[in-house]
Amino acid sequence: MLIKKPAINGETLLRLWARAQSLPGGTRLFSRMVGRMAPYTGTIGAQVLALETGYARLAMRERRRVQNHLRSIHAIALINFLEETTGMAMVSRFPTGLRGIVTHIEIDYLHKARGIITAECWAPEIDEVSGGDYTVEADIKDAAGRVVARGRAQWRLGPIRKALTAA
Repeated sequence: MLIKKPAINGETLLRLWARAQSLPGGTRLFSRMVGRMAPYTGTIGAQVLALETGYARLAMRERRRVQNHLRSIHAIALINFLEETTGMAMVSRFPTGLRGIVTHIEIDYLHKARGIITAECWAPEIDEVSGGDYTVEADIKDAAGRVVARGRAQWRLGPIRKALTAA
């Protein structure tokens, strides 16, 4: 029997975030929890800095694990960071019974990304019944506030299906 983990909704995500902020090291633990929910995404080690309904701001530190041969943050790490940031903003709007997946993602690399970078995103209002397709944009900035990358993720939202079973 295959058991699917329940999808997290916006209310639960925001409640966990509020609780984490009141604990010493809680935001770091929250960020690690998010990384464990999406294991590949967790490999970049992003930190959630701010989260509210429809809004997310995350940071990522340049380190060997995410560098390219030019000693800047690798293009794929940046797109992963973009996906995580847009995903946090989108999930914060999810009602119970809705889930989402990226169907298209694109990014414009404007400058080398070095040091600590931040991504910021505002997600659109969503149709809480049927979902649909939503484009979510995010800017990735360096410590000086310069936009080093700008991207868009297309999120497809739909109802959660019943748990899968197999003999």
